[in-house]
Amino acid sequence: MVMPAPAVAGPGGSAPGSVGDVRRSNLALVLGAIAEFPPGAHPSRAQVAAATGLTKASVSSLVLDLLDAGIIREIGLNPQGRGRPGVGLELSPSRAVMGMEINVDYISAAVVNLAGTVLVREEQERDNRNSPDGSVLAALAALAARVRSAAGEQGVEVLGGGLAVPGLVDPALARVLTAPNLGWVNVDLDLDALLPEAPLGVELFNEANAAALAELRHRPDGASNFLFVSGEVGVGGGIVIGSELFTGPHGHAGEVGHIVVDPDGGHCSCGGTGCLETVAGQNAIFTAAGLAPDGASRSAHMSALMQALQAGEPRAVSAVERAGRCLGIALASAARVVNIESVVLGGHFAVLEPWLRAPLLAGLEKYAPGKYASSRVTVSLVGESGALLGAAGSVTRSLVEAPHRLHA
Repeated sequence: MVMPAPAVAGPGGSAPGSVGDVRRSNLALVLGAIAEFPPGAHPSRAQVAAATGLTKASVSSLVLDLLDAGIIREIGLNPQGRGRPGVGLELSPSRAVMGMEINVDYISAAVVNLAGTVLVREEQERDNRNSPDGSVLAALAALAARVRSAAGEQGVEVLGGGLAVPGLVDPALARVLTAPNLGWVNVDLDLDALLPEAPLGVELFNEANAAALAELRHRPDGASNFLFVSGEVGVGGGIVIGSELFTGPHGHAGEVGHIVVDPDGGHCSCGGTGCLETVAGQNAIFTAAGLAPDGASRSAHMSALMQALQAGEPRAVSAVERAGRCLGIALASAARVVNIESVVLGGHFAVLEPWLRAPLLAGLEKYAPGKYASSRVTVSLVGESGALLGAAGSVTRSLVEAPHRLHA
């Protein structure tokens, strides 16, 4: 059984380690155990007790709380060999969370059930550059309402959500500290307006960090240490160490896009010079390939770039190869600092991987020889949905770790 920590008086005279704290901890233990069983497996109370080390009586009491909260449900009978079969348990399919994303040229929202399956998703192209945060959030709130309504028609309740944005954030204050490609600095977001009356509210995430968490969920066993590199209009990164996201003391670690790769290079939106983003960001690649912004959508430009690459158009090939080479330089520098030997490429880096892989590996071998094996440089398993899935999954994880929040 999970034992209480030594009692230390907290604010207001509450004492961590009290009976209430132990029960909350054990609720999380039981829910986490149920969530860990593979899809299609419906553990009985006895199996949960065996997995957690709690007594059967304790598990039965805790399960009643989770059933009452609607987080789990009973399903059928689960044969257990000899004796009477037990009633199976599973995460409730009628409860879900929502992942939302604001990016430079689109907004999106998806309802994801507690097992991680996307039930409803919608994306809307929208130019958010230098747009007031109020108008962007209003558009996202309308989109979220449609997606939430569609889930409701399937009998699914959205408990809360996560919002991913391409910038540095302070989740505790619901504040975007800086998002250069959006033109936002110290912007406080009204997150409650996105999911009115959702019991868990809405949490704020950096886009690359959210995508890294989604990637972690889908990596094979043992792949618990990697650097995720997100390629969008900007370039972001998320560091995963020991299956945990490492964000540094202020939550801003992993800003791979602002590693300097060309000291004499161009001006970056962050205020610096020669950052990776100025060479390997989407707009930088499009411009270098001769696809200067002309009002066309991001997807249209990417389609044109892919066609040019497939045709072997020299300017397009050169632009992508330079991006790959500079990405290799940045990753070589990062490897020396964080001592991680695996890289996962997301966003347009995954799409362009056939053309940028060779120069990327060449850059790594030149500047960090022997640090990365070529087999440890892989592409994302979750694709463009990474930020949505990661933001939603983080909310699910917080619920699993603290299911009592639904009773708060």
